[in-house]
Amino acid sequence: MKYTGAKAHVAAFIIFRKDGKIAFLLRENTKWMNGRYGLPAGKVDPGESVAQAAIREAKEETGVDIKPQNLKHLLSVYRTTSIEEEPAPWLDVIFEATTWEGELRNAEPHVHAELAWFDSEELPENLTPYVKFFLAEIKAGNRYAEHGWDEA
Repeated sequence: MKYTGAKAHVAAFIIFRKDGKIAFLLRENTKWMNGRYGLPAGKVDPGESVAQAAIREAKEETGVDIKPQNLKHLLSVYRTTSIEEEPAPWLDVIFEATTWEGELRNAEPHVHAELAWFDSEELPENLTPYVKFFLAEIKAGNRYAEHGWDEA
């Protein structure tokens, strides 16, 4: 018998906090959400754990090193987006880096216009919608949430 369950994309997101502010990357020259701020993040590669993906993406996008013990799980979200009328499921795992080595910078200027720090209580209007959702769920103390299934 062949198992035919849902096949979701898996992504790791990293929150960096410093002095009451959160680090965001302004998307540019990408295929999606240009002109909006998002968290450092990316898809999990084959053979890679979600934590390993978070550490790799942090290095690729912000130039810093994180040790596995310095990642704190904050939230997991099962969300969907609509691509050509068909739901595209994602499992997003959001971590906070409790400490890191190096100074955060825009390490991928070909896909990000800038790395900016924003007060967690005064976030920019042009956040990617799912990041806005993530931050609201984290602030509410939730560890798991679902998003987009009512609209799919």
